[in-house]
Amino acid sequence: MIFRQLFDSVSGTYTYLLASRTGGEALIIDPVLEKVERYLQLISELDLKLVKAVDTHLHADHITGLGALRDRTQCITVMGDRSNVDVVSMRVSEGDRLKIEGIALDVLYTPGHTDDSYSFRMADRVFTGDTLLIRGTGRTDFQNGDPRAQYDSIFNKLLKLPDDTLLFPAHDYKGDTVSTIGEEKACNPRLQVKSVDQYVDLMNNLHLPNPKMMDVAVPANLHMGLAQDDVARRGWSLTASQAKDLIGRPDVVLIDLRERREREKNGVIPGSLHAPYPDLDDNVRPGGVLHDLAATTQKQLLFYCAFGERSAMAVQAAQDARLSSACHLAGGIDAWKKASGPLER
Repeated sequence: MIFRQLFDSVSGTYTYLLASRTGGEALIIDPVLEKVERYLQLISELDLKLVKAVDTHLHADHITGLGALRDRTQCITVMGDRSNVDVVSMRVSEGDRLKIEGIALDVLYTPGHTDDSYSFRMADRVFTGDTLLIRGTGRTDFQNGDPRAQYDSIFNKLLKLPDDTLLFPAHDYKGDTVSTIGEEKACNPRLQVKSVDQYVDLMNNLHLPNPKMMDVAVPANLHMGLAQDDVARRGWSLTASQAKDLIGRPDVVLIDLRERREREKNGVIPGSLHAPYPDLDDNVRPGGVLHDLAATTQKQLLFYCAFGERSAMAVQAAQDARLSSACHLAGGIDAWKKASGPLER
């Protein structure tokens, strides 16, 4: 496995790049905007294709690199389903598995630092965001933080992992790079409490100043979704109400870009063809399945995904491939459900 731990000294943020092999798919966790060029350089040097960019939670001390990486690489952006971020490509929840080629991460909902904090576990390691740090824990005094919820996340989820599980946090300010679950059980001073009430009292009396970037970072990170209005202005977008009128028409084919897990979890628009987003480039180029389908049948391609971000990128790629009738469902399945569109499972 390719594994890189990258550091932003200004915010004390660790970013993690994972891939199963040189030349394969890659995933990045907690990228920082100012370091995007460095990430892209490393991805190029390792001959990787970035397919997913993940934030463990809504960060308050730096502006996320998710949007910039999406715009530069057309990767899928990922956050937990409790996040209030305007748009990401994919939202995950407790029990889901986040996959790329050769790698799978189990999703754990670990609130407390914020109400949208998630951890991601592999067989031998766990990425804990700001929930559990090396010899510390994430503060709980803003963004709907809750020390009682954090105690539950740490003691009843993270500390239940095997003691030799490697622990990789989103931040460190002392120079530590990695720990283990067993090490933190024994050595983390905030975990030496005898009850949840003692932990709550400890966390409520830290009296820390707000992060320096908080007033800038939080609003920016809430609104980093792809501007689907730009696609709509070009005439490549349909509302859910407009799309409902096309169901069953012989001259329209609906293309579902989501992964199998998303389809099983949230349902499928009847009559859809499944063409996962990671295969898009091959599918829309001449000789590809979708390109030949549109060319030979003259059918209109209507792309959709979870929230409209992947489909907005897909329709741009299709238009670039001279599939001029291609369009997408603005807002994705989320908007479709709100418009009471039919779904099948």
